[in-house]
Amino acid sequence: MTALLAVLLVALGALLYAVAVGIIGEIGQWALRSLSGEESAGALVTWANGKTILAVLVFLGTYLVIAIGKFPGLRLDRAGAALVGASLMVGLGVLPLEEAYRAVDFDTITLLLGMMIVVANLRLSGFFRLVSDWVVARAGHPLLLLIAIVLVSGAFSAFLVNDTICLVMTPLVVELVKRLKRDPVPYVLAIPLASNIGSAATITGNPQNMMIGAFSHIPYGTFAGALWPVAFFGLLLCVLFLTLAYRHEFLTRERLPSLPSPPTRYRGALIAKSVVVTLVMMILFFVGQPVAKVAIVGGAILLLTRKVKADKVYQEIDWPLLLMFVGLFIVVAGLEKTVVTPEVVAAVGRFDLGAPFVLSAITAGLSNIVSNVPAVLVLKPFIAGAGDPERSWLIVAMASTLAGNFTLLGSVANLIVAQRARTQGVDIGFWTYFKIGAPLTVATIIFGAWWL
Repeated sequence: MTALLAVLLVALGALLYAVAVGIIGEIGQWALRSLSGEESAGALVTWANGKTILAVLVFLGTYLVIAIGKFPGLRLDRAGAALVGASLMVGLGVLPLEEAYRAVDFDTITLLLGMMIVVANLRLSGFFRLVSDWVVARAGHPLLLLIAIVLVSGAFSAFLVNDTICLVMTPLVVELVKRLKRDPVPYVLAIPLASNIGSAATITGNPQNMMIGAFSHIPYGTFAGALWPVAFFGLLLCVLFLTLAYRHEFLTRERLPSLPSPPTRYRGALIAKSVVVTLVMMILFFVGQPVAKVAIVGGAILLLTRKVKADKVYQEIDWPLLLMFVGLFIVVAGLEKTVVTPEVVAAVGRFDLGAPFVLSAITAGLSNIVSNVPAVLVLKPFIAGAGDPERSWLIVAMASTLAGNFTLLGSVANLIVAQRARTQGVDIGFWTYFKIGAPLTVATIIFGAWWL
């Protein structure tokens, strides 16, 4: 009986989706034709085409699961939803298998994989613990400790993948603050807020920037030169907002006690090798070498070691994230082929998407509905035809990244911190995060749109 009810609910949901898509599609086409003065023009999208309906249903179903994190009643996660959606696009005939292969942007996948290997080696070597101990030895006041956490999280996230930095930093910060007998909540909040802001500065800061770098072909130095002021100003605001919200914690004359460093095992040779490889990679990024090639070669070099088993490195790699990327590329390609036609792109192009505040608002809103990576993929065909695509891509990178700070559910980095902190007895609730994240997001995006 339960199984039958589930089938009926799914069928009803699919029917409602089809009706909604048809109505929204017709309204959208009417609005676009009216605004463009083409009252007698034909339909922009042929909804009578069965493949169009199927593509939209698959797209909506995939993005619904990605937005809420799971499929109700099943154990299907975001990566699984992307894989199922991609398979349906091929299986239902929306995309031939050859086109599905071509839809995958392997530059993005390669770059992300290479950076994950680099970060895994830095973590396994004890590098992040070493930096943490060094900071603690020099931060004698709660406000100085907050500033240090913000700067370390933001700076590392600017050049390494922000999700992995959050994964590494959270247990270190929680352990440290508990030993100091301070309120752990504001210090833990600083990690995802600063990490998201700092990651906006470069192409290698987060997954969506990696995608934008691959799509736009903006040089690494040009990208960083345009966005590092936004990231730096955002980190200053992050410190200010947290200090004002937790005045009792930071506006005090009380000093932090001196703590003996816990015994920690460092792999000195691996630290040196990992840091050298990372620095060389950064230099090659800035001199214009292809970032994907540099990242994967750097990761491969770090696998050549007798100190750490390769299996330990592989366990640090976020394989589900890579799978989700591959699936999303194919799902969006299916939607582009059937719905995002040249006529639709041209009609949408008549809106002033090049205006920084308009594009920032659209990007931020979409990023909080379906997450930032899917939002970038959806915006791709419209940005490619903009009057100044490089500037538009920079605005999308800025807004989609900073929008992740709006709510606790706004980015994977936020969820990583909340979950890891909870396992150590620190609860970061939705409203606790929102009262800092929401105003910080609005302020940083306004500055970013003005700056760009």
